[in-house]
Parts: sequence; structure tokens; C-alpha cells
Amino acid sequence: MNRASLGPISSRVIPFAVYMLFMAGVDLIGAVVPEGFDLRWLYGVKVGLVAYLLWTLRKHYIELGGLSLLSLKSWLSAISIGVLVFVAWINLDAPWMLLGGPSQGFNPGQGVEACLLMVTRIVGAALVVPLMEELFWRSFLMRWIQNQDFLKVEPATVGAVALLVSSLLFAIEHNLWFAGLVAGLAYGLLYIRSRTIWMPIIAHAVTNGVLGVWIIYTGNWHYW
Repeated sequence: MNRASLGPISSRVIPFAVYMLFMAGVDLIGAVVPEGFDLRWLYGVKVGLVAYLLWTLRKHYIELGGLSLLSLKSWLSAISIGVLVFVAWINLDAPWMLLGGPSQGFNPGQGVEACLLMVTRIVGAALVVPLMEELFWRSFLMRWIQNQDFLKVEPATVGAVALLVSSLLFAIEHNLWFAGLVAGLAYGLLYIRSRTIWMPIIAHAVTNGVLGVWIIYTGNWHYW
């Protein structure tokens, strides 16, 4: 691996790694923050930092050009896939489809602060997370599994092994691992067939956005 490749790789890995470190270290963070700090706000801190990293590293994301060139048909296809993944997500929740048992989720409570927490959660999940995750899982990792010189890999040339392995790894990132596998395969195939990373980003954003609205409406906080 030459030095020139470290920029493109690290720019896709670092935002994702920061996001995962926050998730893994929430107990440690809770032990060092000032007493009385509401740990539910860590989500806002996390996605804010990830958004900042994505912005500062944006010159490396050469595949993000061409959003304005997407046709209406492409938008509708991505939105449809996003909605279908949402439907799968809330139905694929049998006990054997869970990692580590049922999740306690993210309950914002009630009042003005709860409204702010919910807005922060939806904005982060629908706008920041899809961009960060698709740049890591699909743009980088899936293509890197195909060929370590991943920038030279055209999405349409990604094979079944790279798609399946990256989707399995994406699945175990989530408590609902089987739903995560379905989502990973859907987003990966969308990337391969459309040849643009914007399609899975849009689909992922729709899934997370619709899921967030559904969670608030139904009170099924464990999905968060």
C-alpha cells in the first residue's frame, strides 16, 4: 500500500471509527463527563463530530459528484428501496435475529428537551449517518475487498463475495443483525447497479428518516 492511498482510506475510515468509538465507550464517557450531564446528548455530540470530520475530509470523496445528474427515476428507485428496507427492519425482529437480546433503545422522554433530542436524533440518523456509513461500507470496504486499490474499482465490477462479506460485517454492527444483512445487501446491490454512491446514500437516508418518524409516532424506542 503506498502513501497516496492512505488519504482516501483514512478519510473514509476515521469518521466511521469515531462514530463506533463513541458507541463502544459510552460507559467510559459517562464516568468522566460532569455530574448531571444527560448522556442522551452524546448522540448529538457524536454525529456533530462526524459531520465535522466529513466536511473537513470532503476533498477525498471524489465519488460524491453527480448528485444533480440523478434522474427522477433514480430518485424514485432509491426512495423505494429505502422504504422497503424500513418495512423489513421493523418486521425482522424475531429473537434469533437479534444480537445481545432486545435493545433498551433511546427514549427522549417528554417536554421541550425531548423534542430537541428527537430532532437531533432524526437529523443525525437521516443526514449524517447514511453519508458516513455508505462512504465506509460501500464506497471503501466493499470495493477494497474486491481490490485493495479500491478507487480503481468500478461499482459494477464488484463481485458476490465482496458484496456478501461487506454486508455481513454491516449486519453485525447492528442489534437487528438479520435486518442489517438485508439492508446491507439492498444498499450494496443498489450501488453496484446504479454505479453511483448517491443511490445507497439516499436509500439509507430514507430508511433512517422514515424509521425515526415511525419510532416517534409509535413509541417503539427500542428500535433506536
